[in-house]
Amino acid sequence: MSNHRHALPIPHYDVIIIGAGASGLYCALTAGRRGRRVLVLDHANKAGKKILMSGGGRCNFTNYFVEPEHFLGSNQHFCKSALSRYPSWEFIGMVEAHNIPYHEREHGQLFCDDSAQDILAMLLDECTAVGVQVKLNTKVQTVETVENDTNTRFELATTKQLSKKEKQASQDTGSPTERPPTNYRCESLVVATGGLSIPTLGASGLGYELAQQFGHTLITTDASLVPFTFTDKIGELIRSLSGISLPVIASNERISFKLPLLFTHRGLSGPSMLQLSNYWHTGETININLLPDVDVNALLLAHKASHPKQLIRTVLADHTDSGEDGHKLPKKLLAALQTHLWDDIKDTELANIKDERLHELGETLNGWQLKPSGTEGYRTAEVTRGGIKTDEVSSKTMQSNLQEGLYFIGEVLDVTGWLGGYNFQWAWASGHVCGEVV
Repeated sequence: MSNHRHALPIPHYDVIIIGAGASGLYCALTAGRRGRRVLVLDHANKAGKKILMSGGGRCNFTNYFVEPEHFLGSNQHFCKSALSRYPSWEFIGMVEAHNIPYHEREHGQLFCDDSAQDILAMLLDECTAVGVQVKLNTKVQTVETVENDTNTRFELATTKQLSKKEKQASQDTGSPTERPPTNYRCESLVVATGGLSIPTLGASGLGYELAQQFGHTLITTDASLVPFTFTDKIGELIRSLSGISLPVIASNERISFKLPLLFTHRGLSGPSMLQLSNYWHTGETININLLPDVDVNALLLAHKASHPKQLIRTVLADHTDSGEDGHKLPKKLLAALQTHLWDDIKDTELANIKDERLHELGETLNGWQLKPSGTEGYRTAEVTRGGIKTDEVSSKTMQSNLQEGLYFIGEVLDVTGWLGGYNFQWAWASGHVCGEVV
């Protein structure tokens, strides 16, 4: 029987894509439209798991305003070609053609009205329409190059992963729990395996291992678009404020974001913190302006002159003229900051507080310096920063410069987008330009 198995011809495809996520499925449907025979392999039991959980289940599928500066990586120019050749309105056009209702939120972010399932169904329908085959529960064990065959460059050995029911049945009957490997051959191999973020959804380092197998360099990977964690007294202070949200300016020496901040029982989150995490490295401090529309130093000194008997908390609590949102510090936050920053003078009238102390307090409220102990890591990170070095990949086709027929797309590359639909747009754009040539 085993000899007969080996005698069977190995199935051959024009294109095999490893990874049934956003970039992999988009590449598949693009190549399929060109009449290519495409096989997509994924070890998960469902395609597009990360699509389904993104945007709180509504999928922030792109953004109206996509520019290269919304992306970071060791080569800032790499993303330009793909993004210019596949702008966001192309994807929006497909969404509209499938009658998927969507809406715009702040900063040009586009979300499904109903569910992220709409986007995944659209991609899978488009794949089915052009004959793309998707095989799930399939783990790629090895990838080898094939010599002396004009139409084949790669051979993949895969194993079919058994479902829980099948595993139980195998144990009950004493039959093998591993199925024999299945081999596939292809002319073009596309690695669309994503990063290391959210391992519970099946993230793995396979793409990085394959890249290294073919001589590629990896830029150190790190969890990104991720909340910060804190220890010691600051950690306790932050935990005590869990659930409070307010608009801030979050910055470091590289960049600044005016967006909401959220205190959680684990640390600091919200859009401002997630965005800043893209530009943060362990050991660095971050800067938070808690009253972005107010010069607190000038405010306190002005009140000292006009209302010398007032207390600091009264000035800050009463202060409503703070920009278009009329933003005030939440009472609970104000009380906690008082205990943390000016407990010794909390009941002292402004007239009896030195200008230097008021200046120092103003500087702190407009630039609270904190040093995170770390981040929540890959467990909750939306993306992986770093990845395959883009200098070794063609920005026009996503083909490896080191191995003909090998391509890398999406998050596995050292291209990281901001929060707001940019990482999906990179997935669509890199998948598209690759699908046009494989």
